[in-house]
Amino acid sequence: MPREKRYNITMSSTKHILLLTALISTPLVAQRTFPQPPPIRDVTVTAIPGVVAAGAKWTQVWQGNETADGMAGFQGGVLFAQEQTNHINRLDKNGKFSVYLSTAHGPGAVAIGPKGQILTVERTCTDPGGHLGVQPEQCTEPTDVAVLTPTRKVLADSVAGKGLGRVNDLIADKKGGIYFTSGGAFYLSPSGQVSTIGENLRTNGIMLSPDEKTLYITNGPSVVALDVQPDGSVNNQREFGKLPSGGDGMAIDAAGRLYVTVPGAMSGIQVFSPDGKSLGLIPAPRSAITLTFSGPGKKTLYIGSMGALGPDGKEVATPAGVRNVAMTVYKIPMQSQGLPGRAR
Repeated sequence: MPREKRYNITMSSTKHILLLTALISTPLVAQRTFPQPPPIRDVTVTAIPGVVAAGAKWTQVWQGNETADGMAGFQGGVLFAQEQTNHINRLDKNGKFSVYLSTAHGPGAVAIGPKGQILTVERTCTDPGGHLGVQPEQCTEPTDVAVLTPTRKVLADSVAGKGLGRVNDLIADKKGGIYFTSGGAFYLSPSGQVSTIGENLRTNGIMLSPDEKTLYITNGPSVVALDVQPDGSVNNQREFGKLPSGGDGMAIDAAGRLYVTVPGAMSGIQVFSPDGKSLGLIPAPRSAITLTFSGPGKKTLYIGSMGALGPDGKEVATPAGVRNVAMTVYKIPMQSQGLPGRAR
């Protein structure tokens, strides 16, 4: 594994906002409308038998002005992608922050391959807010799926001759294949072939069952399931479960229960049994978009959620036309256990 690299990437809220204000004041940048994240809220966790105890508490682990997206459990802590700074960051088992890897191509999510290699989706210069100097319509660098260790290599940047678009999430299987989402869903075979999978999907999160025989994909306010074939292809698409609103990231536990982040003002983690029965919603203090199991015995659930407090104790806000990408990472003790040998 690569040695840790540590950099000081802290930027004060004031400086951050001044730079972005200067950017959007130039005639080259079109104004956009981005809502601010919902503010922090108090929540009370209700018991879900075998999953989480009544009254379990969320603890803040990290917060910052940039994203903490596409989490993966790693050595008792977590890795998360931060496309604005071009870093894969690490929170160790004690919550200590460090920059673990750097890639100048906007990493958006993290996965661990079957040989321990770090995989990511690279969103290049497509970030519609918080990215200084380039707007999505000006971005010409192809987005991609890449391996970062031991050295960076682009694994795929197109399908059927077309670009991948703004790539969302990915999960690696034990055979060396990768499933990823970018508007639709795709399979990258160990030989490097990319194929479209599923039909009429509005995707974001993606996850494999413990036995890797079922693939789960968020589809707007629902989750679909597909049967994985020996060659990595999928069939038999069907609705697995309904969500309170649009779903985002996903994780799975050792018992095959599926966990889906549901962003928004009433954010939480929707929990499903292996047969698709809703077991309940774990409310979150902020709008959760990504999650992973880690910690001792993989019995801690981490979430990355939109919004953060600045040094003044107030919610971080951005000027009109600038997407607010500030995020906070929380953790909560669980009765359930993450899947051994799986990063998420």
